[in-house]
Amino acid sequence: MQSSTKGGALTRRQFVAAGATGSVAAVIGCKSGRQGNWEFLSDEQAGTLGAICDQIIPADGFPNATQVGVLNYIDKQLVRPYRRHQDAYRDGLQKSDASSRKRFGKGLAELALAQQLEAVTAISSEQPEFFELVRSHTFQGYYGSPRHGGNRDAVSWKMLGVPEPPVRGRAQYDLGKGPQS
Repeated sequence: MQSSTKGGALTRRQFVAAGATGSVAAVIGCKSGRQGNWEFLSDEQAGTLGAICDQIIPADGFPNATQVGVLNYIDKQLVRPYRRHQDAYRDGLQKSDASSRKRFGKGLAELALAQQLEAVTAISSEQPEFFELVRSHTFQGYYGSPRHGGNRDAVSWKMLGVPEPPVRGRAQYDLGKGPQS
């Protein structure tokens, strides 16, 4: 193909074709890094983490941690602001599952609730730094703003009787009537 411009510059058609070719190559040649349904966690890690989180905040009259989206919150944060904790989660979840297999012959997520409680209690003493990290992130995901991936449907705010804060910039408007005086 011959360039129709002076100095070997690309024509508009050549530029668009090159861009399309590059996009296709990127889609075919690049792996997203996603593992199953998660951005950071593998499905097995998510199961183990879910068991730990659900022992920290179990269901009662309100949903447990995983039902409110705490795993989603932690997973999203681990590829963004909590990236520095990725190794701690990988190592801690691996050790937690290995401890469960040694003690009960099954992975943490496969255990009955009473055994999960016993296993998580052991994690809190065997890996106190990891447990405190998970506990802190579990509370953040459960009680924080739904816009960060947890507290689905603002369940914990309803539980506490806390109203959802208005969207910034819209508090002064009644959307049906325009600006209020």
